[in-house]
Amino acid sequence: MRLGLILAVFTTLFISSCRESRLHDKPEWGKHFEAQGIKNGCFMLRDNNHEAVYYYNKERCLQRYLPAFTFKIFNSLVALETGVAPDESLIIKWDSIPRRMDVWNKDMDMREAFKLSCVPYYQEIARRIGPDLMQHYLDTSNYGNRNMNGGIDQFWLNDSLQISADEQVGFLKRLYFAELPFAERTQRIVKSMMLQEEGTDYKLYYKTGWGIRTQSNVMWVVGFIEKIEQVKEHEKSMNKSDVRMYPYFFAMNFDAPVSDTTKDWPSVRVDILKAVLKDFGAMK
Repeated sequence: MRLGLILAVFTTLFISSCRESRLHDKPEWGKHFEAQGIKNGCFMLRDNNHEAVYYYNKERCLQRYLPAFTFKIFNSLVALETGVAPDESLIIKWDSIPRRMDVWNKDMDMREAFKLSCVPYYQEIARRIGPDLMQHYLDTSNYGNRNMNGGIDQFWLNDSLQISADEQVGFLKRLYFAELPFAERTQRIVKSMMLQEEGTDYKLYYKTGWGIRTQSNVMWVVGFIEKIEQVKEHEKSMNKSDVRMYPYFFAMNFDAPVSDTTKDWPSVRVDILKAVLKDFGAMK
């Protein structure tokens, strides 16, 4: 299938999935990518309270890429649901093989492995889950293209499994509201693992990803932010805390040239995320 036809199909799905939403093109978000010399990037944000979707570079938002380390969200869900990990405290011992990231070279539990994006930990988790169960949950969750070619511990790293920013946003929305085919407890634990930053009026949850390819690396940040607002609830309201959480779901990716080692790309992607969220007013 040619790229043009693929994009046409994805565009149809995008429009139909958002038919009750208002769609807004935000070309001005491109300045945050351009300031870092990034020529090919995208950002999608869903304002759940107003059922509105905002995007920069729609074509790329609809194009699938390997999820890389963002797949740890899904991998954690399956591990917890199947009992491979009884909870997020499951410790997997280091196999004594030195890896490229020094912080990976130790025993750790799932919560720490998630924060450190520890590939060996999650490769072992995937091996313990096995291909049959993993494929079952990819299918029932409708995660990306659901392709597991290349081995149980490689498929999310080798361009077999692919997912778009649009699909990531939909997946995260379902996770937030516990609508995925997993137990509420499972989804609640994984959401708690995603919490990265708290302010006086927001909570920021995300997972980063770094997909290694030949010419350019794919950099991801996917997650959601809860904007906290103090309100005076009606005396008969079920919410007695006078605090409301307004969620915004986002997914961003861009190409980072393999040859460009002048930038701290992990920091750049988070800087762009926060710049866009501040532009939008979701965080200060």
